Amino acid sequence: MGSAKSCLGYPSRTAAVIAYRRAGASTGEIAKLIGISTNTVTALEASAARSQKRAASTEHPGRAVLLPVELFDKLSPHAAKRGRSVSHLVRSLIQTVVEESMIDAVLDDGAEWGQA
Repeated sequence: MGSAKSCLGYPSRTAAVIAYRRAGASTGEIAKLIGISTNTVTALEASAARSQKRAASTEHPGRAVLLPVELFDKLSPHAAKRGRSVSHLVRSLIQTVVEESMIDAVLDDGAEWGQA
């Protein structure tokens, strides 16, 4: 397996393909934007799906939280830019906020001062 080739501001062609697909681009549009064949677009998507399935099978059990589709879609480019799934990005964000005691700072709702 070769090293990742940065592409259109994404860390890899796969990340670019996934981001553009989530944005609604067709296979042909993605191929033209990136400068690859439609077969390569399909292969990169299939590889990403296999990788995501493998990662999901090794995750720790936990409780599910439903995320509105609109938020999921807004997070997609940020996750793709980092070569992660949106679910992994959300877990990382929440873990960081909790472990760094940043909840009050992020929410800025006055709860730390008893004003909730």
